[in-house]
Order: sequence, then structure tokens, then C-alpha cells
Amino acid sequence: MNFLLSAAFVLCWSSGFIGAKLGAGSASAVTVLMWRFLPLALVLVAFAALRKSWRGLAARDVGRQALIGVLSQSGYLLTVYYAIQLGVSSGTTALIDGVQPLVAGALAGPLLHQYVSRRQWLGLCLGVGGVVIVTGADAAASSGVEWWAYLIPFLGMLSLVAATFLEGRSRTQVAPSVAMTTHCLTSAVVFTALAVGTGNAVPPAEPAFWGTIAWLVVLSTFGGYGLYWIILRRSGVTHVNTLMFLMAPVTAVWGAWMFGEHFGIQTAFGLALGLAAVVVVQRRSVPAHA
Repeated sequence: MNFLLSAAFVLCWSSGFIGAKLGAGSASAVTVLMWRFLPLALVLVAFAALRKSWRGLAARDVGRQALIGVLSQSGYLLTVYYAIQLGVSSGTTALIDGVQPLVAGALAGPLLHQYVSRRQWLGLCLGVGGVVIVTGADAAASSGVEWWAYLIPFLGMLSLVAATFLEGRSRTQVAPSVAMTTHCLTSAVVFTALAVGTGNAVPPAEPAFWGTIAWLVVLSTFGGYGLYWIILRRSGVTHVNTLMFLMAPVTAVWGAWMFGEHFGIQTAFGLALGLAAVVVVQRRSVPAHA
């Protein structure tokens, strides 16, 4: 079951980068994000009114989930979509986000008191090595993209890391349906305000735009984002963030196939390192105690 959840999570999360690339061809980033979340939030709120999972939650718990939604969805997705809109390839954006596991792994001990073994650190370092190699190759093959555009996904990565630790330090267990509804409603408010404020609220008439929206809602939101929190609660920060190493090579392969993005020997070598990182970290070992 854990393997199937992990595989589905990797594919669905990677689909978000591909969907962002598809959306960039027909509308601005805030337009795509507004229409990705606004109808979805309305449906989720309607279903939430019929469920009992909201009972007993304090306003503080809902407020915390709203803040987590701002960090993990609004902040993270806006940087990803904006970077791709500026011309950064979907593979490169995913690769830059791939440094998240190292940051989360380094902070898991002092912030969450979760032990990170030597084997896990080895896997994390292998993964980062793969990310650096593939990112360098992808960036070298790009042209016409400002250097500072590659810094934007780093901001999204830090936003998602902050959301992960904010959730990890929460004392109240919130049902996944409640978290999903709160996060999507928060994102709908944020992106609608941005789209209206910038004059980008009207969606294009092309059917391809709505196909992209359906792709993002089903695969990326329900699939990728939903599985992220499920695996996080089942297996912990180190496990879920190690899987993030796979997003970069999977997205690079996917982007090369769909959009003709660069994929060479260095990319393949980075893919191999990412796979090795996952194997090393996921192997069961008895943790040493200080």
C-alpha cells in the first residue's frame, strides 16, 4: 500500500509542473490558478457543510490550516507557475524545488524531534547531487531566460518547507478533508484577489484551457496535494520529502516527451542518483540512539 501511495504521489505531483506548462500557453499564471481553485473551493465547501469532521475544531485550528494553505498552495504554486511563465522549463522548476528534502531533513531534528539516520542523510545527499547535476544541464540548454527567474522556485520551496513544519508541530489532528477544503478555499481567495486586481480574471475561451484546469484539479490537487498530506502523516517528513527527489527526474522525462525540453546524459545520470537516494532512504534500518 505504501509503495502504491508513493508511486501515485510522485506521478500526480509531477503532473502539476506539466499542467503549469500547459496553462502557460493559454493564460497568465494567476488566471490559471484562480480557475483551478475557485470552482473546486465552492464544491468542497458545499460538501463540507454536510460532514461531521468540522465539529469540535477551534477557530485557532482552522486559522492554522488557512496559514498552511497560504504557504503550501498559494505561495508554492504561484512561484512555480510564475517561473514557468518566465520561460523556466517544467523540468528545471521541479529540479530546483528538489532541494526541499535537504532543507526539511536538516530541520526535522531540531524542529520536530524526528531522528534522521546516517543512511537517510546519505540518501539525501545523493538526491541533492542528482538535482544539482540535472539542474545544471537543463539550465545550460536554456536560452532567453533571465538568471533571476531560476531563483523564484527557491522561494516556493521554502514556502512548502515552512508549511510542512507548521503542520508537523500542530497538536490537533485535522481530517484530510478539512485540511483540503481549508487550503483550497484560502487559495481561491488569494488567487481570485490577485487575478481581479491585475485584470486577469476572465478565462480564455479555448477548450484547451478548461482541459488544463481539469488536469490540475484531478491529478495535481486531489492526487498530488492530497497524497502529500496523507503520506506525511503516515510516514513522516523524511519519507515524504525523499520522494520529492523523484519529482525532478520524472518531470524532466515527462517534459522532454511532451514539450521537447532538454534531456541528455547528465539528466539521465541525475535520474539514477535520485532513484538511488530513494532506495537508500527507504531501506529499513535500526536507528541509533544518542
